[in-house]
Amino acid sequence: MDTSQYLDIFLDETKEHLQNLNTQIMDLEQNPENMDTINEIFRAAHSLKGMAGTMGYKRMQTLTHDMENVFSEVRNGTFKVQPDMIDVLFRCLDALEEYVANIQQTTEEGTNDNEDLIKILNDILKNGGQVSAAGSESKTEEAPAPAQEAAPAASGKGPRWQTIKLNDTEKMLIEKAGKDGVNVYGITVYVEEACVLKAARAFLVFKALEKLGEIIVSVPPAQDIEDEKFDLTFSLIFISENTKEEVIGAIKSVSEIDEAFCEVYTVAEPPAPAQEKAEEKVADTKPSASEQKPAPATSAPSSSNTKPTSKPANKPVVNRTVRVDIEKLDNLMNLVSELIIAKNSLVSATAADDSKGDSGSVNEQIEYLESVTTNLHESVMKVRMVPIESVVAKFPRMIRDLSKKLDKKMELYMTGEDTELDRTVVDEIGDPLMHMLRNSADHGLEPNDVRVANGKPEVGSIFLDAYQDGNNVVIEVRDDGGGINVEAVRNKAIERGTITPEQAESMTDKEIIDLLFLPSFSTAKKVSDVSGRGVGLDVVKSKIESLSGEVEVKNHFGQGSSWIIRLPLTLAIIQALMVVIGGEKYAIALGSIQTIEDVPPEDIKLVQAKEVMHIRGTVIPIIRMNKVLDIETTVDEKKNLTVIIVKKGDKQAGLVVDELIGQQEVVIKSMGKYIKVPKIISGATILGNGDVALILDANPLI
Repeated sequence: MDTSQYLDIFLDETKEHLQNLNTQIMDLEQNPENMDTINEIFRAAHSLKGMAGTMGYKRMQTLTHDMENVFSEVRNGTFKVQPDMIDVLFRCLDALEEYVANIQQTTEEGTNDNEDLIKILNDILKNGGQVSAAGSESKTEEAPAPAQEAAPAASGKGPRWQTIKLNDTEKMLIEKAGKDGVNVYGITVYVEEACVLKAARAFLVFKALEKLGEIIVSVPPAQDIEDEKFDLTFSLIFISENTKEEVIGAIKSVSEIDEAFCEVYTVAEPPAPAQEKAEEKVADTKPSASEQKPAPATSAPSSSNTKPTSKPANKPVVNRTVRVDIEKLDNLMNLVSELIIAKNSLVSATAADDSKGDSGSVNEQIEYLESVTTNLHESVMKVRMVPIESVVAKFPRMIRDLSKKLDKKMELYMTGEDTELDRTVVDEIGDPLMHMLRNSADHGLEPNDVRVANGKPEVGSIFLDAYQDGNNVVIEVRDDGGGINVEAVRNKAIERGTITPEQAESMTDKEIIDLLFLPSFSTAKKVSDVSGRGVGLDVVKSKIESLSGEVEVKNHFGQGSSWIIRLPLTLAIIQALMVVIGGEKYAIALGSIQTIEDVPPEDIKLVQAKEVMHIRGTVIPIIRMNKVLDIETTVDEKKNLTVIIVKKGDKQAGLVVDELIGQQEVVIKSMGKYIKVPKIISGATILGNGDVALILDANPLI
């Protein structure tokens, strides 16, 4: 039977079951005798076993079958759940996630039989629920093994670009480069095993290489690398006029790059495929554990894991949800976008023909069309919105593991898991949040003895709160640790030469804290596998800003710190205020606009050589947009100024524009990768008359 058509469904269902198992086992650790939780774990393991068997993944089926056997005995009251058993179960989940990662990348589950885990599970059955000494001792050392085994370390580090298959077009480009005397290189890059945001590092490598030449092909493809669907290595064919040493230097200038190989490309390929076939043959002939244990009749993939007393938020109602391919939603969104553009064109055409006669009926139709497009847009956006719960649900397990690794007592408290964001944003926000939580656990919370000495509870608290604020979603990560030592950051910046002592004297505490977002900046005294390399926060900031969001830090030294992320609800269609600056039309998102003021020129004052105005008890800095955009204003300087008051967190600024046009629903279009766009430009939109207007982002200006 051909099961490939069900692979996407299998992966989605499996990930849901694994996340459910993570949550339930966390609950079981706190309440080992909760029969509802035990039954839920049993059902989830049973469903996973049936799904894996149906798809032909025998190793995965065997492991889940043995997990099911253990919980069957727990359900029957044969033995009780022990703390060591929880650790073993989490190791089993890590192994299952490794299988899923392999299936997602290659459609194969891999060759790891996880015989050690299967032996431990069978020993638990034999010993009446007791974990053997060997299994207990190895739990901490062997837990990271699945992630390491997923890396291609079996054959050692070395150039792998020889195995890249080229199509005719790529071969022609290489031949042409050879004739033109341009260097053609084969490159293999290895990312450090401890790297948290490996896709971001790979992106920075690509950016560095594109400055020196042209990338012909990459393995895995660029899209898979962007989606982090690769191990710790990737290879590519590269054309450049630069030397090999210069190319390697550009690659290694990126942080967290472990090794890079660059050699002159040759057409002749080593017999790597033959080796792969040999490995596959060995794997095929090796008897799997599943062959010794015939599984019961497999059931159809099931998602009916209902639990009467568990959190209802974790259990979507099956008959009220439908799984839709994100590409279909994107197509639907594009159609809505075109409909809005057509509506704007109709409005423009009608306005031009108003003088010719009665246009009342046309205006009525336009109003009706506007109502339809607005409702359609809202409906599509609701379909695209998903709770951030799908991202944050994995964090309690992470904090539990960090608590043991760092030998710190800590608890994670989450609120607002049902807050919804655009699916595109949700897919990208997971890694930045994970890094910020790891930062709070490692750097924010003090050791247990220090907390007690300072009069704090021994158990540290980390909070993750999400809530909607207007057209934005705010996600806040805070802790009750020691906060950020501003003086330590200042001294480290001076020591590294980032700033001079003179600059340090004039910088505010906020400006000093913002230095933490610089690449390779860290105040850690030693590097661990959790943090301390000075990487991550710079990537976090760039990732958030690429989503049109912002990061803000609030520090209370000795009491803790807060990291606040603001993200737009959607990246597709927004309500905007259309303005004119220097004769050109621009759009400003309504979500950031507070008020619009008509200000006389004499009300503008100078404070420290900067223009400000005083409105309703608040001093607001003035930003003349024509100077920011480097264009000539068309307004007489003696006339009243049109000032748009925008807000970013608790900060405000007044943007001076030449003219207001009105509110309009605009479709955000990307500027593409080939145009270097300043941060104040978040995209472009097509107006009703066919003109293109740039969309201004006020956040970088405030």
